[in-house]
Amino acid sequence: IDTPGHETFSNLRRRGGSAADVAVLVVDVMKGVEPQTVESIDILKARKTPFLVAANKIDMISGWEPIEDSPFLESFKNQPEVAKMGLESKIYSLIGELSKLNFKSDRFDRVKDFRTHVAIIPTSAKTGEGIPELLAVLIGLTQAFMKELLKVTSGPGKGSVIEVKEETGLGVTLNAIIYDGIIEINDRIVIGGMEGAIETHVKALLLPKPLDEIRDPRDKFMNVPRVSAAAGVKIVAPDLETALAGSPIYVVPEGEDAQKYVKAVEEEVGKLRISVDVNGVVLKADTLGSLEALIETLRKLNVPIRLADVGDVSKRDVVEAGAVKQKDRFLGVVLSF
Repeated sequence: IDTPGHETFSNLRRRGGSAADVAVLVVDVMKGVEPQTVESIDILKARKTPFLVAANKIDMISGWEPIEDSPFLESFKNQPEVAKMGLESKIYSLIGELSKLNFKSDRFDRVKDFRTHVAIIPTSAKTGEGIPELLAVLIGLTQAFMKELLKVTSGPGKGSVIEVKEETGLGVTLNAIIYDGIIEINDRIVIGGMEGAIETHVKALLLPKPLDEIRDPRDKFMNVPRVSAAAGVKIVAPDLETALAGSPIYVVPEGEDAQKYVKAVEEEVGKLRISVDVNGVVLKADTLGSLEALIETLRKLNVPIRLADVGDVSKRDVVEAGAVKQKDRFLGVVLSF
């Protein structure tokens, strides 16, 4: 999942890094290693997550003549000399930058041992060039070195809410990623809500039809009875009106009390919500991930926070900011993201 590149959104990259068994680090070949690249590498290193580098935007190399959806080596062979030299120079710079971060790397077709060297695959997301090799190397790596991780997990599902969305004919639904276990129709689930944890049951599980993105607004879904990790799924259930994007989802095992899961969800969501009697700004965001990122940024800048929450700006928020403004006109502000 692509996170906003800005360093503010490091928490989203951290969450992505901890849910992944293997990663594809996308680097703009024209710019090389940027601060958020270093940060992503630090996260992968800390989590001991193996990764490949996709050196993207090769179609921007001076003189490059794109060949739609072609394997990189095929396309590279047919490029004019100036484009070949331009790309080689960028790849060597990237190898040097990765070396400074203590990673040996090389272009994928020159790598002798994938255990000691990070493979760099030149790609263009725009033209599709290099994508065949990216998939081939990714599959090869996982099959060779991660066999024990390539298994279907059973047990109650766990996931994250990516988006809360109203769909015509379905009401309010959740777009979610299930990263562990299984979720089935009629399962009891617990998720984070604006007024505390929501306990509900799954009425329907919908998957996008093949070649359709989960965010596609058109009504193109298949009903399925169950979903195994890892998968993106649309969950239809009652009482989702106040569900929070970014909150965890837990499937409550049959016969078990939901209270343990309610407590876990409320603790995780509660960590981020702030309501204190200080002169500070009022902060509202659309998801828990954004809220966490913005709280971190304001704290780094030593900006005091009076109220931080998820949801639309309300009359109460404006009244709170108004009260602060009487004492400190610079902090009487509502920041909405």
